[in-house]
Amino acid sequence: MKQGQSTNGQRLYQQVVDKMLAVLDSGEYAAGVRLPSERELSERFGVSRPTIREAIIALEVMGRVAVKTGSGVYVLKHQQKNDDVHDFSPFELTEARVLIEGEAVALAASMITADQLKQLAQALEEMAAENEAGHLTSEVADRKFHAIISKATQNRMLADTIERLWYIQEHSQDIHLAHQSVCKKDGQRRLAEHKAIYDALAKGDSQAARTAMRNHFSRLIEALHDATEAQAVEEMHRKVSERRQRFSLNRLENGFADNAY
Repeated sequence: MKQGQSTNGQRLYQQVVDKMLAVLDSGEYAAGVRLPSERELSERFGVSRPTIREAIIALEVMGRVAVKTGSGVYVLKHQQKNDDVHDFSPFELTEARVLIEGEAVALAASMITADQLKQLAQALEEMAAENEAGHLTSEVADRKFHAIISKATQNRMLADTIERLWYIQEHSQDIHLAHQSVCKKDGQRRLAEHKAIYDALAKGDSQAARTAMRNHFSRLIEALHDATEAQAVEEMHRKVSERRQRFSLNRLENGFADNAY
């Protein structure tokens, strides 16, 4: 078993993130309060300090904490999202992500820091680990990757909008299931698409970054079309089968035979 990974394939820092989110949601630490030190958190959750640092990075890109160099980690006010997310289709969401994240990554290419590039590389490693463990539908590393890019734009409105798109994807059952059906088809290709985005960002090439992001979503849209067509064909077959059963000659003959008695 690789270091930093639990027996069920989930990385330890992801488990710590879940536990820390529960703590934050419970109100134990109010907005503006500084979290305990790495050492204290390490002891509380029974993991190493590097694992705590990974969890803090994940919480930071989720907008739940702010890291202030030389001061500590502070809890941010959690903005509750509108739960009315069921009126959007997977196509509308993906189209919005193409337009918004395509331009966001182009902006990020000229703004991204060396530390953020390092975080992106780590997210790629985590995505590869998810593939190796068979967790092709996991969105943990994927969301982390896109969140880092949104932060790299240094535009809070863009970052908040992209976070909202992820929220809708995760909380609308139809959209979530549609995206999972796409992700589980080819984990290596998904990884390669994210690697192309990373390479363009590392070179500071805005156009290449935009193209790589759009190529990533292009496959997603095509896969959604395929899935929708398959569902439509299945529904058509179901209706035809029901009609055959309803208007079958055998059914009519059996009905006449019953009436004879």
